[in-house]
Amino acid sequence: MDVAPVRPPDLSQRPFFLAVERIMAASPDELYRMCTRQLGLWFADPGSVLMHQPAVNETFFFTAGGGHPHYGRFLRLLPERLMEVTWVTGEGGTEGAETIVTIELSPHGAGTALLLTHAGFPNAAARDRHEKAWPKVLEQLDQRATAAV
Repeated sequence: MDVAPVRPPDLSQRPFFLAVERIMAASPDELYRMCTRQLGLWFADPGSVLMHQPAVNETFFFTAGGGHPHYGRFLRLLPERLMEVTWVTGEGGTEGAETIVTIELSPHGAGTALLLTHAGFPNAAARDRHEKAWPKVLEQLDQRATAAV
């Protein structure tokens, strides 16, 4: 069986990026599962997730925040350690640009040190909106992940 090569988007003309670090109470295993298999439990609007399976080159779609579409595809997956996806949203989000979100997980005591990087924004305004939103999203993820255990 031939495996299609992973083709990340060319970000060379879109240098705007951000990084957010957070110590999470949830374990790397729980966070990985919530981000790859359970988006509907903490981020996506109920019933909106369309995804065959979390696997490299697989696509996903969901709405969040009352109907705002989010599209992407998995670029890299290392269970309990790393998730990298493309991320496309419309106006007020990535403005249609295919960006890259990378989440790195490492054990930290009973919880997890999480590093989220988001690269390829078309402008500083799109980056700044996400820089304000991601800490709130990660807080919600941690709350829902620890409540699910």
